Parts: sequence; C-alpha cells; structure tokens
Amino acid sequence: MAVTIIVIVIVVVLLAAAVGILLRRQRALQQRFGPEYDRLAAEVGPRRARSELAERERRIAQLDIRPLSAERRAAYDTQWATLQEQFIDTPSRAAEAADSLVTAVAADRGYQVADRERLLPDLSVYHADRIQEYRLARQTTEQAGAAATEDLRQAMLAYRALLRELLEAPDGAGEAQPATEATPVSPTPPLTLPVPPAPRTSGLDDADEAETETEAGTRSLADAPTAPTAPTASTARRAPNAR
Repeated sequence: MAVTIIVIVIVVVLLAAAVGILLRRQRALQQRFGPEYDRLAAEVGPRRARSELAERERRIAQLDIRPLSAERRAAYDTQWATLQEQFIDTPSRAAEAADSLVTAVAADRGYQVADRERLLPDLSVYHADRIQEYRLARQTTEQAGAAATEDLRQAMLAYRALLRELLEAPDGAGEAQPATEATPVSPTPPLTLPVPPAPRTSGLDDADEAETETEAGTRSLADAPTAPTAPTASTARRAPNAR
C-alpha cells in the first residue's frame, strides 16, 4: 500500500512538472510571437502552434542572419526615398516595388527568400509584431491594380515599418557583429511617405484634410539627422511644377 502511494505521488509530481514546463514554454512563445501565436493557435490549435513556432526558431537558428553595413543601409534608404516619390504618381507600382525591396533586404540579411510563403513565418521569429501588417500588405499588393489608394498607402506604411526593423535591428543579439572604428554604423535617416492626392472622403475642409494626411504620411521612423525628403502631398497639390 505504501509503495502504491509513493508511486502515485511520484506520478503526480512528474505530471505537475511536465505541465509547468509546458505552460512556461507556451508563455515564452506568446511573449515572443504575440499576435502571431494567437492567430496560429486559433487556426491549428495551441499544440500545433507551439510545434510550428518552435520549428521556426530552429530553422532560423541554422541561418546566417547578419546585420547590414552602414553602406548597405544607406543604399536601401536611397531606394526607399525613390519609392516615396514614385508613390505620389503610381501608388500600385510603388507598393509592388516596396514589397520587392523588403524581400531584397531580407535576403541581404541572410533570410531564405526563394520561397515567399516561407519568408513570412521566418521573419516572424524576430519581427512578430510586424508580421500581420506585412501579411495584409502583401495581400493588398497582389491586387494592386484594383486596390484603393488608401489601402496601398497602408501597405506602404507596413512595408516601411518592417523595412526599418530589418535595416536597424541586429536579428539575434548573439549573432550581431559590433561596429569598429574602421566601419562605423551611422544612424539611419528617417523614412517618410508622402500621401498622393485623392478625392475627399470626409467632411474635413481641405486644410484639415491635408494636415491629417501629411501628419500620417510623414511620421519619422527614427530619431536621427534628417535628409531631404520628397514633397508632401499638400505641397504637390499647391505647386505641381516645383518637384
């Protein structure tokens, strides 16, 4: 009888320890992946979600994820500035180019980009807070020809947010290489997004509407010395020949 009780106690203790480990692992995944964990758990269940996210972490750990040099970051900043100007006249084409730019930067960082469907979950390991917006932006871009200008603008903002993190964040702190005096890492200039002219859709007067669009479209992405930026939409409407 005593032996049976001891065995039962041992089994209960082991089960409690296993449950505790499982709960800690679940909390860790929820903290790291946030809404991405919730989305996946709702789709396939918590157990499969934990397995999938753990597999993502193992896969990324095998890649050579590396930070970018100051020169590469500056080059990508220049490309983004060009897309800002292009967005004023051709929003759909600019959104498609922005999607390609994010993919190019991810490849430069060391991500595997040949499979676009695999790229999104891979990016979620270090950029989980941007993945849902990025997912929606890609869906909008795939229908760029029929998408509304505002939807394309939101897609551009999502691309810009993820691009900023890819340019600035050393994914995997242990893999980041410190800067040296020979190759200093300079601050990334703020990236801005002008808003193209669009028909009025609210009761705001022209001045208030222009101010609202400009504030949303030109929010700075980083506190750093600013570089010349493309004209805002309101300026473009007042002086179309000034660009």
